Amino acid sequence: MANEPSDAATPIDLGTVTAAPHPQQIILQQPAPLLGRLGKVLLVALGVAVLIIAGLVGRYRSYFSADDQPQERFHSLSRDATEKIAIISVDGAIIETDDGFVKRQIDRVREDEDVVAVVLRIDSPGGTVTASDYLYHHLRKLADDRDLPIVVSMGSLCASGGYYVAMAAGKENDVIFAEPTTWTGSIGVVIPHYDISGLLGRINVKDDSVASGPLKLMASPTRPMTDEERKLLQSLVDETFAAFKEIVISGRPKFKDDPQALAAVSTGQIFTAKQALENGLVDKIGFIERAIERAAELAGRSTEELRCVRYRRPTSFFEALMGGEASARHGLVLDPTTLLDLATPRAYYLWTWLPAAMTSARPD
Repeated sequence: MANEPSDAATPIDLGTVTAAPHPQQIILQQPAPLLGRLGKVLLVALGVAVLIIAGLVGRYRSYFSADDQPQERFHSLSRDATEKIAIISVDGAIIETDDGFVKRQIDRVREDEDVVAVVLRIDSPGGTVTASDYLYHHLRKLADDRDLPIVVSMGSLCASGGYYVAMAAGKENDVIFAEPTTWTGSIGVVIPHYDISGLLGRINVKDDSVASGPLKLMASPTRPMTDEERKLLQSLVDETFAAFKEIVISGRPKFKDDPQALAAVSTGQIFTAKQALENGLVDKIGFIERAIERAAELAGRSTEELRCVRYRRPTSFFEALMGGEASARHGLVLDPTTLLDLATPRAYYLWTWLPAAMTSARPD
C-alpha cells in the first residue's frame, strides 16, 4: 500500500515564484482652460460680435465710398435707420469750372437704393445758363428714374440760376421752403458787357483785331457795341429768358394760368422770403428741418424710421498737404465761385470794412 500513488495534489513551492511587476502608468495633466468656463463664453460672444459687425457693415455700406467720391455723413433723425433722406447741397456760384461735386452727389444718391427722398439745399446767387440747366436736368432725371420726391430748402440766397435749379422739385405741393432771412427770385438773364474803349483811347490804344466777319467781335469790350450787335444779343437774352420762365412754370404750375403774376416776378427783382411767399415763388417759410419732415411725408415714412445724411466733398491731395479741412476752415481757399460770390449783393450781420475775400468750409 505504501507504493500506491497518492491522490493528493503535489504542493507548489511559492517561495520560488516572483510576482510580475505592475505596468508603469504615465499620467498627462491637461492644462487648465485659460479662463475656464468664462473662456468658452467669451469665444461665443466674440463669434456673435463678428456676425453683428458683419451685419452692420452691410447695413451701413453706403458710409464707405471711394476716396474721390462724396463722403456720406450723418445729419439728423435716426442713426439706426437703414432708409435715408439724402441732402444734396448746391453752394456758391453755379459755373462750368466747378469740379462736378453736385453731380457726384446726384450720382451717389442714384446708386444708393436706401435713399427714399431728397432735400435739395441751395445757397447760391446763380450762375451760367448751361451749368444751371445741367443740374436741373440731372435732378429731374434722378427724381423720375428713382421715383424720389425732392424738397427744396433755401439758404441765405437762392437767386437766378439757384432758383432755376430749385424748380427740380416739380409740381408737388409744399416742396419749396425758404428760411426767414432768405433772398430769392432774380428771375432773368444777363449778358455782362463792359465798354472800355474810352479808357483805351486815353492811353492811345485801339482795337486792331482781324476777324472773319463784322459780328465776330460782337460784345468785345474794346469797341462800342453797334445797334445790330445789341439787337442780336437781346434776341439771345429773350430766347433764354423765355426758356427760364417755362422752367418756372414747370415747377410753379399756377403761373401757367396767370401770366401777369409770372411777369410780376420775372423782372429780375430779388425778393425776401415773405415777399416770395406772397408772390407764389415759395410754398413755406421754415428751416431745413421742416423740409426734411416734408420729404419724409412725401416718401410715406415717419421721421423715426429714417436717417438723414449729407455729403462732404473729399479732400484733395493738395488740400491734404495744406492741412485738409483745417485750411479751408481758416479761410485759405480762393476759387472762381468765390470771385463770383464777391460780386453778388447780399446782406451781412457783420461789422467790417473788409469784404469776405476768402471762402470758409460749409458746415457738414
